[in-house]
Amino acid sequence: MSEVAGHLGIGFRTSPQNVEWPMLEEAWAEAGRHEVFESGWMNDHLSDPRLDTGGPSFEAMTALAALSHHVPGRTLGHTVLSATFRQPGVLAKEALTLDHVTGGRFVLGLGAGWHEGEHRTLGIELPAIGERMGRLESTVEVLRALFSEEAAAGRGVSLDAPPYRLASATMEPAPVRAGGPAIWLGGQKPRGMRLAARLGDGWNYPANRDGTPEEFDQRREALWRACDEVGRDRATLTISTQLHVGEEAADRAAVLDQAIRFAQAGAQVILFTIAGQTGAAGIRALAHDVCIPLRERFG
Repeated sequence: MSEVAGHLGIGFRTSPQNVEWPMLEEAWAEAGRHEVFESGWMNDHLSDPRLDTGGPSFEAMTALAALSHHVPGRTLGHTVLSATFRQPGVLAKEALTLDHVTGGRFVLGLGAGWHEGEHRTLGIELPAIGERMGRLESTVEVLRALFSEEAAAGRGVSLDAPPYRLASATMEPAPVRAGGPAIWLGGQKPRGMRLAARLGDGWNYPANRDGTPEEFDQRREALWRACDEVGRDRATLTISTQLHVGEEAADRAAVLDQAIRFAQAGAQVILFTIAGQTGAAGIRALAHDVCIPLRERFG
């Protein structure tokens, strides 16, 4: 594996579960003081995903909007929003709002949804995976249509993307970012990769605790093949990975080594996930022990 070419993007990602709001605010305020963090992210769960059911969690779209003022000028996003939680037209309007809040720097990360407990207890449908992937694809098609010039110009767009349908739909005001917020997808199997190659602006590999640079490389190669099949320029797709960071110094040393290996394997953006309850101290430790050394190595 060769050293990463070009600029390496570095972001922080906080979980909005099991944390008091002032502590989450404190963490994001601290992140805003460190230039090494070019982006800020969070996950999208309605309860604690580590549990079968229940557990405290803030809602991701409203939380990100509320925290955005702490990190002005940075890219903000989710890895990833569950397509099952929000009707696509409402999701498009939420994303458009964050596009304006961030000055065109919002990334709409989107996945098919997976946690059975939070769906069942809240009465949200969770179809079988094949149908979920179909709905995810339809959702991306709806988003692309609503982020188009036709929708912003007031002429409206119509689209039949079962189970969703647009009828002369408009999306005003126009997006700040041309074409609307960037859409990052996280599919790890052939169907998801084909969707990313066809309609995505980025693709995320969730390494977290168990993923390896070797597996990342294999899946990225599969993604490149999907790009070639649909005539997609590989250079137009951003490749990212997310890594989990423990609370001890040894954990941070290990994740720094892991991040170096992923950068060498071709990751263009690395997102470091920490528990929200670690607050400002967790963000400072992440910046000084992991992200600044990584920036010094890769520029």
